[in-house]
Amino acid sequence: MAAQTGPATPIGKQLAIGAVAWIVALLMFFPIIWMVMASFKTEVDAIATPPLFVYTPTLENYAAVNAQADYLKFVMNSVVISLGSTILCLALAVPCAFAMAFYPGPRTRGTLLWMLSTKMLPPVGVLVPIYLIGKQIGLLDTRTILIVLYTLMNLPIAVWMLYTFFKEVPKDIIEASRIDGASTWQVISVVLLPLVMPGIASTGLLSIILSWNEAFWSLNLSASNAAPLPAFIASFSAPQGLFWAKLSAASTMAIAPILIIGWLSQRQLVRGLTFGAVK
Repeated sequence: MAAQTGPATPIGKQLAIGAVAWIVALLMFFPIIWMVMASFKTEVDAIATPPLFVYTPTLENYAAVNAQADYLKFVMNSVVISLGSTILCLALAVPCAFAMAFYPGPRTRGTLLWMLSTKMLPPVGVLVPIYLIGKQIGLLDTRTILIVLYTLMNLPIAVWMLYTFFKEVPKDIIEASRIDGASTWQVISVVLLPLVMPGIASTGLLSIILSWNEAFWSLNLSASNAAPLPAFIASFSAPQGLFWAKLSAASTMAIAPILIIGWLSQRQLVRGLTFGAVK
């Protein structure tokens, strides 16, 4: 007699779970929707009380934003800084996580915890010494100092993520490669990297997102030459007050590229973040 499977999930329960998921998703996404809506309002409509959900859309805010600032310059700075810091971060994190995962020492766990604890340090606590060092060596308002800082900022998270991905790879594969005469570089590049590529991709995407959204260091260490998009948004805060419609337009233009990248790569990102979760 064939074994009976468990009872199917009732349709009502499935609909309830789906409805709750949609409600949570809309609540989380509503601030972005509201910001995009405000970017198409006039300044008067943007601060109207009660809020206006029905209005005549206008593109005057986007025209004003483009006239006030060189949007493409800020975008290029963000792209160069985010990609540069991500590439450098992965170049350091991959061999570090490989060594910790396959050749752990007595202090490996403590080192990982120490690396993660550096994320708990408030950035303002080290702003003055970093600012003085950057000024002394002539790196203020350059992409170089932001690339280095963003790399150091994301390195603990990248090492932790890659360490968990590497731990899921059977050590027998590494030992078999060693027996076949593969060097350490060949083990990493030919054997290991293809196996954990989803994890590396998700780590890289997360690093790009964190670098793209970083505002503290970009506002304090850049002025005009290397200012990324967070500085572009901050430039629309004037002594006369906040121009909500123009600020919303600037914010929409700033998050649009990374939002599109996130949507296009969400499958790869989810696959990488859940890599090794189910064997």
